[in-house]
Formats: sequence, C-alpha cells, structure tokens
Amino acid sequence: MKIGSVSENKNIEKRISITPEIAKKYINLGFEIQLTENYGKHLGFEDKEYGELGVKFINEDKKIIENVDIIIQMNLLDESKTSLLKSNQIFIGVLNPYENQKQLDELVKRKVNMFSLELLPRITRAQSMDILSSQANLAGYKAVIESFSIFEKAIPMMMTAAGTVPAAKILVVGAGVAGLQAIATAKRMGAIVFATDVRLASKEQVESLGGKFLTVEGAENLETEGGYAKEASEGFKKKQEELLSETLKKIDIVICTALIPGKKAPLIIKESMLKNMKPGSVIYDLAAVQGGNVVFVEVDKVIEKNGVKIMGERNILNKLPTSSSNLYAKNVFNFVLNLYDKENKKIKINLEDEIIAKTIIK
Repeated sequence: MKIGSVSENKNIEKRISITPEIAKKYINLGFEIQLTENYGKHLGFEDKEYGELGVKFINEDKKIIENVDIIIQMNLLDESKTSLLKSNQIFIGVLNPYENQKQLDELVKRKVNMFSLELLPRITRAQSMDILSSQANLAGYKAVIESFSIFEKAIPMMMTAAGTVPAAKILVVGAGVAGLQAIATAKRMGAIVFATDVRLASKEQVESLGGKFLTVEGAENLETEGGYAKEASEGFKKKQEELLSETLKKIDIVICTALIPGKKAPLIIKESMLKNMKPGSVIYDLAAVQGGNVVFVEVDKVIEKNGVKIMGERNILNKLPTSSSNLYAKNVFNFVLNLYDKENKKIKINLEDEIIAKTIIK
C-alpha cells in the first residue's frame, strides 16, 4: 500500500505530516512512501535523509494524489487537489468541519474516506493519536510567550532598591490542554494565574498547576462523554459574563482557548467587558480562526480597543513548526496503525471502533 503527502502552502502551514523518523516506521510496516520534492527541507529534513530510508520523491502533487491509497496532510487541500481524490482513498488530517463543511460534504458524496483528527474521542486508547493534546500543548505555551512579548511590563514580581514591581495577573479562559499549558507556562514565568472553564473537572487540574479556578455560582458540569466542552445554557453564559466582567478589572493578560470541536468558537469576552480592562492589557485569542472568543479579534492582526491589545493568529504553530511536526507525525502514525490490519496487510475501516467512528466524516 502507498502513503503520500504533498507540500502544504507554506505561507499558511509550515508543519509537515511525515518526518524521516516516522517515514522509517511506515516503511518497516510495508508501506511505500511518496513525497513532494523538498518536502521537509524548510525544517532541515533534506530529501537525501528521506531517500536513504527508501522514500520516493515525485515532482508533481497530482501524481502523488492519484497514485496513493492514503494521503496524510496537516490541512484539507485546496479544491484543485481534492478534486483528484478517488472513491475509497483515505485522507487524514485536521479538516476543520466548521470552515470546510461544503468541501467535505462533496468528498463524502464521492466516497472518499475522510478522517479529521481533531474529533478523536478522549479515551485512553486514543492518547497516542491525540493531536489536540500534542498541538494544543505547544499552542498554549506559545500563546503565553507571544502575549508576554507585546505586554509592556515585567511578568514576575521584582523587588528592587527603587521599589517593587508587582507580578502580572493572567486569566486563562478554557482549561483544556492549551489552557493548562498556558497556566503552567505563565506560572513558571512568575505570573499570578486565574482560570475558568465550563467543565468542573478542570478545577483540580488548574489548582494542581498553581492557578486559582474561578467558578460560576451554581455551575453545572458542561462536559461531553468524550471529554470536550459543550455549549453552555443562556443562564450559565449570563453568570459567566458577570464573573468575567468583574475579574477583568484586575487582569493584565488574557489567554483565550475555548473551542467546541467542529463549531464556531463561543464568544466569551464582549465589548462591554473590554471596557473593564486596564489600558495596556493584552488578550491572545487562540480561537481566532474559528470565529474567536473575543469581540473585535482579527486573524493575524493586533487590534487595539480602549488601550487593550487583542491578537490571534491563523496558525500559531507556524512559529514552532519542527516541534509540532515531530509530534503530529507520531500522532498520525499511531492513527494509521489503528486502521492497519497487520495480518492481511491492508487498511480496515471498522466503524465499531470508537476512534474510527468518531473521526470519520459522514
């Protein structure tokens, strides 16, 4: 069987899906690997390194897409390339159904087997495939670093002969994987950290990292069986707004990470709340590309409102492409391994397997 991957549009996506380390693992299983020439060169992975492992290089994306059984990408390809996909081919990636629903529906009609890895269930068996954990972990770390870089005050408390510089106060909205890493990173850098989440199970995790968990009075646990956050009721949203409005008066930096997989991001910080924030404060919205948790956020721009800087990027992991590629490639390999029937040396799409059933696009 053949696995292929073509170069992404590097202006949008610098990560790759198959590193030399993982190419070797696929080849050891009996797969043939086909890649675009200079596939990983921008990350320091030369064609020669892949070639020595037995990887084949093709100079046309079209040939790869038409020839292989499984295509592995970071993102859904543009329509000129997805139009080449054939019935029963497998396409694996982060397909973002919220943005790409029309294109995905068309591919399903053509009987292309599409797997979107951000829809993986939160079960023990899927941990080694969990791209949300690996990628969001890095994103949470980098969001803190990026927001600190434009905040014009020191982060840790500093005691000097000239006086004391107070520690910055950070609020993390959404204590999933990205949020927890943001809390840990901010704490390591000396900030005072607060966090909020609709899932009450997050309280213990936040506090174990040294953060203070802000709870809406009378809150119910808004967590799906799969471990994701689900949509809050209007009553809960109103109480959360009141809590946030009051909290934001003392906050210097906000990191927003709240996402509902496959849907528009919930709007959490509204215009009226921004007016409570101190001039010079910073908000980093990791949900910007899915509509944003913050009013006024614009992808890949820093917007200033009432002296508050609001930022969000289409792909923050373009700033950590090597680390994120290494982790993503391992996640995908483990996913393919779960699809692979070693005895018969073929792919088996078993819809009774929760991992496969939850990630396949129907």
